[in-house]
Amino acid sequence: MFDKILIANRGEIALRIHRACKEMGIDTVAIHSTADHDAMNVRLADEAVCIGPPAGGVSYLHMPAIISAADITGAQAVHPGVGFLSENANFAEMVETHGLTFIGPSPDHLRNMGDKVTAKKIAQEIGLPVVPGSAGEVTSLKEAKEVAKSTGYPVLIKATAGGGGRGMKIANDESELEDALSMASNEAKAAFGNAGVYMEKYLGNPRHIEIQIIADKHGNVVHLGERDCSMQRRHQKVIEEAPSPALSVKEREEIGELTRKAIERLGYHSVGTVEYLYENGEFFFIEMNTRLQVEHPITEMITGVDLVREQIRIAHGHKLSFTQKDIRFSGHSIECRINAEHPETFVPSPGKLQEYHAPGGLGIRVDSHLYSGYSVPPHYDSLISKLIVHGKTRNECLMRMRRALGEYVIGGINTSIPLHQHLLHQPDFINGDYSIKWLETHMEENNK
Repeated sequence: MFDKILIANRGEIALRIHRACKEMGIDTVAIHSTADHDAMNVRLADEAVCIGPPAGGVSYLHMPAIISAADITGAQAVHPGVGFLSENANFAEMVETHGLTFIGPSPDHLRNMGDKVTAKKIAQEIGLPVVPGSAGEVTSLKEAKEVAKSTGYPVLIKATAGGGGRGMKIANDESELEDALSMASNEAKAAFGNAGVYMEKYLGNPRHIEIQIIADKHGNVVHLGERDCSMQRRHQKVIEEAPSPALSVKEREEIGELTRKAIERLGYHSVGTVEYLYENGEFFFIEMNTRLQVEHPITEMITGVDLVREQIRIAHGHKLSFTQKDIRFSGHSIECRINAEHPETFVPSPGKLQEYHAPGGLGIRVDSHLYSGYSVPPHYDSLISKLIVHGKTRNECLMRMRRALGEYVIGGINTSIPLHQHLLHQPDFINGDYSIKWLETHMEENNK
């Protein structure tokens, strides 16, 4: 096994990876910007290296500085975490070129599945259902009109690179197509440095269902069930739960096995998530995330599998420590993403924590780098904590989450905790009757 791993990330995910490493007897190296010198993962790591000023582009995205940090500390492997360079094929290649192990999939899989047009083609080849749309990148208005004619309106124009809702526009009819195409392309260019876009049929009211898979370098692939990530605002997930309250046992088994076989054909290794839109009993592939997911804890809670530990073992060449037959799903789990932002206006709220008290008790897990006196910097994503609960039933899980949110104290800044408390009392959420459009519609109605 590795003796030392450099964690190329920050915040709660860096701390999560550090904890897995320490339980495996592996030393850790934390990299950090000057803004993160007092971060919890930096304090706990065996070694820490400052790699630059606060801005991500000259610190957490500065590949040469990260490689240098690995070299000078004698790290044998690099774990990229979530976001930043976690799906960057060039970074994975650079890591391997310098004789280090990249804890993730191959550069080819990162590159191919990171481009949404290529990923869609591959999905079709390996037997996954896809949303009707363009065969590849759309390069002209004429071509866009032809695609829309074949799929029917409304259509969704999406960036070939990136995600998070950027470079994504809807055209409800031909009169809106030209402007939507231009705006999506310009937004994609600004956000990702790639103006390429493609088109899909816009589904009316789907749910967002994703399947967690894990595969080793020996051809063994296991799926760990689904997560429902439909509670979203502007394509950003707010609450996730596993299993989905919308799927039947038969649907769950069928989409899980279909995904497992497809990933086996792909020859993929490491953890990964295959994401679908689900509507009227049908699944449509939308993308594959070739990394650990923010919401991975709810899968761990219902399966008992430590995904980070397995990911590290796989990178070192070990076989999976379990087979598909070994997986047993137990109970229900919900995750609330706690952000440092106003719960109604969503304006970011960085600043110093005057007090901090995390909830506890049976079935409660808090993945967070916060502590009393910590200053949340303004330079990064606003996610500051993940509150995860587990219960024997979905109802027990809901009640436990309500209790945990009521106990959670983060003083000195605004957080999204009041929003989560509100959502967990809404009849539609209680009944599991919501789609990816529910939250924005609910917020619009409340603001009238």
